[in-house]
Amino acid sequence: MAAAVALVALVVLLLQQQHCAIGQQVPGYFIFGDSLVDNGNNNQLQSLARADYMPYGIDFPGGPSGRFSNGLTTVDVIGTLHRVVVATVTRNLNLDRLICVFLFFFLVAEQLGFDDYIPPYVTASGQDVLGGVNYASAAAGIREETGRQLGGRISFSGQVRNYQNTVRQIVDILGSEDAAADHLGKCIYSIGLGSNDYLNNYFMPQFYNTGSQFTPEQYASDLIRRYTQQLQTLHHYGARKIAVVGVGKVGCVPHMMDMFGTKGSKCIQNVNSAAQNFNKQLKKLVVDLNKELKDAKLIYINSYGMSDGDPTILGFKYITSGCCKSREDGQCVEGETPCSNRKEYVFWDSFHPTETGHKAVADRTYKSLLPSDSDPFDLHSLAALDIGKQ
Repeated sequence: MAAAVALVALVVLLLQQQHCAIGQQVPGYFIFGDSLVDNGNNNQLQSLARADYMPYGIDFPGGPSGRFSNGLTTVDVIGTLHRVVVATVTRNLNLDRLICVFLFFFLVAEQLGFDDYIPPYVTASGQDVLGGVNYASAAAGIREETGRQLGGRISFSGQVRNYQNTVRQIVDILGSEDAAADHLGKCIYSIGLGSNDYLNNYFMPQFYNTGSQFTPEQYASDLIRRYTQQLQTLHHYGARKIAVVGVGKVGCVPHMMDMFGTKGSKCIQNVNSAAQNFNKQLKKLVVDLNKELKDAKLIYINSYGMSDGDPTILGFKYITSGCCKSREDGQCVEGETPCSNRKEYVFWDSFHPTETGHKAVADRTYKSLLPSDSDPFDLHSLAALDIGKQ
């Protein structure tokens, strides 16, 4: 054990010596998604899917912002943090776990390097749009009707339309379509939708008939068809470096387990199986589009697979419950005091991760821990890629 501790101490020293800020890696970061990455677009909507109240944002500078977390989200971490993470060696870690922690954090160095968080579409204006915009909307899905029982939200197609408006702004700012295309072609695009199409559609028969209308395979195919159309539009409007994020283990979120019961399993297997159907087809779509679109590069982020393994290695103690007291719809009860040991919880409310949970995913999204984390390579490599020299 003493030798292992010495090994970690040596690596930390080397990391500190080699660490240097390399600045902003791409000119812009454009984000499409749902409540996992919404940073305020739903604040002005008539919707139950809002997080502009305490205890949301209890650890975020300035308090509640619309993020469905106690603090940062995955895209916040990827976009702005420059850091070297030092693993804390605790007495209850054995040698194997210690080595796992060391390997995980050794891979974490720089993120994309923006000076500030990417603004939500509802507030982004002027020159700021050149650095990127967050279009994500809580309760949004790939299908138009997804999440309608919660009220207002901006579907994937609506987010893409908003992006088209931004592109027109960028053309005006830079003076020509060619200049805008050159700028946008160097930016990173992050797209993560599909979770709500299961949580707030397919597995909600009291509001939707898709569960009886489609088999899981048929439903995934329908989603991929719609997804493909939006990706093609994004490409037509300048997107060239595209990270497509798969659906996570939606059958393991506390709200779903409370609703359906696990029947002795750790998670709801048929829900996770449906998500895997979608992910399999989404990954194939990335492969197909990489063959078709010679002037672009897409990568697939395996968020489902990142949930495998033992979460206690990263210090998590509470895996199946949220830190805050939740309403019937799974969101935090307004004004209630949340748990104080937030870093030990994977989930913040009954749907969404804590800041610590987001960081764990962000680190592996930016720079893969395992080859299965992303395909054909990670976000760090995508940012460095010169599309014109593929």
